[in-house]
Amino acid sequence: METVEQTGGCQCGAVRYRARGELGYPHICHCRMCQKAAGNYFMPLAAAMRDDFELTRGEPKWFHSSGLVRRGFCGDCGTPLFYDSPDADSINIMLGSLDDPQAVTPVMQSNLDSKMVWFHTLDGLPVEQEPETNDREDRIAASNRQHPDHDTSHWP
Repeated sequence: METVEQTGGCQCGAVRYRARGELGYPHICHCRMCQKAAGNYFMPLAAAMRDDFELTRGEPKWFHSSGLVRRGFCGDCGTPLFYDSPDADSINIMLGSLDDPQAVTPVMQSNLDSKMVWFHTLDGLPVEQEPETNDREDRIAASNRQHPDHDTSHWP
């Protein structure tokens, strides 16, 4: 039987990690603290057992957002990576930092009292038209500094 493995890291590639085994309790947290930590409307998380988790490049910086929890992020590019209760047997990974974020589907939501009341309207919003030329996208691609969605021997 093949062991499931998830890899991921920050946008600039300074911090990379690997988690073996299924990620537990993939969920979306809507609490205000997660909103602030993500700079977004919610935070998608899932737990990796500590024994099955390793940093493969660099070290995150940590912010103690409460007396019980610290949040790990890249000190270079600022990408949020981890939600950690140091006494727990697992560490939570931010699902958007996975190399393949579509591989893990959330099964639950939490802290709905802070959920944006207009989320149900998102699918009805108009879709921005694609540009007639790819000039801007070509310039972005030519100057892209984002780490690829896979492990590399070094970066940059």
